[in-house]
Amino acid sequence: MNQKEYWNSVAETKTFTLPFDGERFSKYVEKDSVIIDVGCGYGRVLKILSEEGYENLTGYDFSPQMIERGRNECPPARFEVMEEGKIPRADKSADAVILFAVLTCIVSDEKQEELIREIYRILKPDGILYVNDYLLNTDERNRKRYEQYEAELGVYGAFALPEGARCRHHTEEHIRELLRDFEISEFEKIVYTTMNGHSSSGFTLIGVKK
Repeated sequence: MNQKEYWNSVAETKTFTLPFDGERFSKYVEKDSVIIDVGCGYGRVLKILSEEGYENLTGYDFSPQMIERGRNECPPARFEVMEEGKIPRADKSADAVILFAVLTCIVSDEKQEELIREIYRILKPDGILYVNDYLLNTDERNRKRYEQYEAELGVYGAFALPEGARCRHHTEEHIRELLRDFEISEFEKIVYTTMNGHSSSGFTLIGVKK
C-alpha cells in the first residue's frame, strides 16, 4: 500500500492529535490573511482557524478522500486535491502556509526539498511558515525501528507503520537546513502524542520567508 492509498483508506476514521497553537500563530498572521494549509488532511486546523475568525482559508492534500471529508467538516474553507509536491497556486499568492505533520509523511530528502521550494514559491515576501512535526527519539522502541528500516528507506529515522504508512522523524539540524531560506523566528521542542497514541519528540517552528 502506497502513501496515497493509505491516507485514502483511513480518511473517514483517522483523528489527528498534534495541538495547534492558535495564540502563537495569531502573533504573526492577521485575520484577513491568505492562509494555505499544505497537506491539510481533513481540515482540522482550518476548522480551528475558521472558528477563530480567519476567513481566507484553503487546504490542499493529495488524498481525495481527506479533501472530501474536509469539505464536509469545514464548509467555510476551500479544499483542493494537489499532486504530490506541486501546489496549484500562483507565485507569491499566500501570506501564510501551515505545514502540520506533513514532513513526517515524506521520507526522502529530495521530496521534502521539492515541497519546501513550492511553499517558498507561493509565499509572499516576509510570508509566514508555521511547521509542526516530529524529531528523532532515543527510546528503545524508536531506535529499533529506525535501525530496522534504515537500509530499506534510505534514512535513519524513517520507518513503516503496521497499517502501511511510511513515516520519518528528523534531527533539528535537518529541519534547519531544509528551511535555510527562511528566517527562523521561533523553534520550540515539544513532546507530542502521535495519532497512534505514543509519545514522540517534536517541534513547533515559525519561519519568515527571506
